Amino acid sequence: MDRREHAALLLALRASGRPWADVTRVVEEAGSALSVLENLLTPDQPALDQAEWDPTAALDAAEQEIEGWQAEGIRLTTVLDDDYPLQLLMVHQRPPLLTYRGQLDPIDQHAVAVVGSRAATSRGLAITREVATLLTKQDITVLSGLAAGVDTAAHRAVLDAGGRTVAVVGTGLRHCYPASNVELQTGVERTGAVISQFLPDVGPAKRNFPMRNAVMSGCGVATVVVEAGEHSGTRIQARLALEHGRHLFLMPEVATGTTWGRDMATRPNTTVLTGPDHLVEAVAELTADVSELVQF
Repeated sequence: MDRREHAALLLALRASGRPWADVTRVVEEAGSALSVLENLLTPDQPALDQAEWDPTAALDAAEQEIEGWQAEGIRLTTVLDDDYPLQLLMVHQRPPLLTYRGQLDPIDQHAVAVVGSRAATSRGLAITREVATLLTKQDITVLSGLAAGVDTAAHRAVLDAGGRTVAVVGTGLRHCYPASNVELQTGVERTGAVISQFLPDVGPAKRNFPMRNAVMSGCGVATVVVEAGEHSGTRIQARLALEHGRHLFLMPEVATGTTWGRDMATRPNTTVLTGPDHLVEAVAELTADVSELVQF
């Protein structure tokens, strides 16, 4: 997809007044944002005083904005591009575009999300590091959300082990949340990728993080919940993973210590782990199954 197409999609998302999911559907059906841009930007009931606008000038401005992002190291991929994460295309919450720093890699179709509490215990952090390190030794990309606690421990363990980790963040890429993780975010960008479904200037907002969880779940084959409380936002990703048909792994403390964990532990596609080694065996089976499914 060329930059003009990217500009057309950006313009449609901003100016059409339609939900992003609707724009995504129309563009995917057409196979082009440029070909449907005029229809998307034409109101169903035009106002009598509606001002004339210059689509060429608007597209030029959007294209220049994207060029500015690229000058900062922020790249763009859309649902029509070959490098858009393959697994994410399969879920209904797929965003029409992703911005990212670093490099996307087809190997990420086998990625596993490792998530948990921001206020993790020392034991939870130790388990997180062990899980992330074992996955890295199996050449599995580790997804996490760059949040404090479990997410931070997962990313750091992968970097220390020389592996690939991808951070799916709940802000635009001109921000880092929490700010204390700016150095970690740079490290992830250097060897993996930091991706966002939000435009670069979007700051942290409570409503963004459940949306981020949907993308993180959609990008991988499974989610591992290491440690989480009764009201942890991590339960949102656990629920979404099952909705997406992804495998859900729960550490025993989560499966027995929370109401939602006890409920999810009984559902198909959920495994309560006996330990990190158990996870490695189960993920090996999952990734083999995925490799068969994505053969065209």
